[in-house]
Amino acid sequence: MLATTTFIASNSNPPPNSSSISPFSSDSKQSHITSINRRSIITSLAISLAPFLTSPQTQKHTHYADSISMPVSEARGLFQMPPVRLTNRYYLVRAGESEYESMGIINTNPVAKTSVDNGLSEKGKKQTIRAALDLKSMGACEGNCWIWPSITQRAYQAAEIIAAVNGIGRSHIVPEYSFLDARGLGAFEGKKLESVSEVYASDSLSPNIKPPPMNDGTPNESVQDVFVRVTQLMSILETQYSEDTVIIVSPDSDNLTVLQAGLVGLELRRQVFHLSI
Repeated sequence: MLATTTFIASNSNPPPNSSSISPFSSDSKQSHITSINRRSIITSLAISLAPFLTSPQTQKHTHYADSISMPVSEARGLFQMPPVRLTNRYYLVRAGESEYESMGIINTNPVAKTSVDNGLSEKGKKQTIRAALDLKSMGACEGNCWIWPSITQRAYQAAEIIAAVNGIGRSHIVPEYSFLDARGLGAFEGKKLESVSEVYASDSLSPNIKPPPMNDGTPNESVQDVFVRVTQLMSILETQYSEDTVIIVSPDSDNLTVLQAGLVGLELRRQVFHLSI
């Protein structure tokens, strides 16, 4: 099943009360994020549309957010979360199911991220094709785009499929070697996927709680650790590109939910709890 989450931030009023949308406020902006269940997208591909906080020029073909009159130059320099404005349009894609996930096994050790077993399963390939077609129907790559996947096998395979479906050359696929790694789950490595609920229960208490360590080199990362990584990624993207479209392809959902929280200015523990109930 394709699980989709959409989040928009603008200076317009949020939609009427809805059981699926929770409004939040970040400075003078009104932000809202569609509620999703993190556990439900562990083995499914999720697209998150983020054509928001962009410059007016980037938004001229979209209706997702009201434009804000601010020179692009004011958004350059040191990147901080939440950003006053993004200079690019972003689409966030969770890679489809991997072979490990199809077997119900947690695998987050970066040593194995380029292995065949970390590639897309048959179900994952179908999920990715559907997502790529969705991106095409939304015009994500009209006039070109850049695809930034994790070097993790399933994420890079997903990027190749997205590029092929949307007519994007391989030269516009830019592999990311560390900031988009799947969140390291420490001692949960090799356990059943269902056990990840224990990690999310701890996350809801504090974004600084790490999973128990593992002696095989698997990182044990807290939500705050992930936040630091995705902030560094956004700093690179906002410096390297201007008024472009970037599709970020992550091997897991944690990178994306934490990134969403940072972009709209939510307190991390609150966001994790919101997404895991």
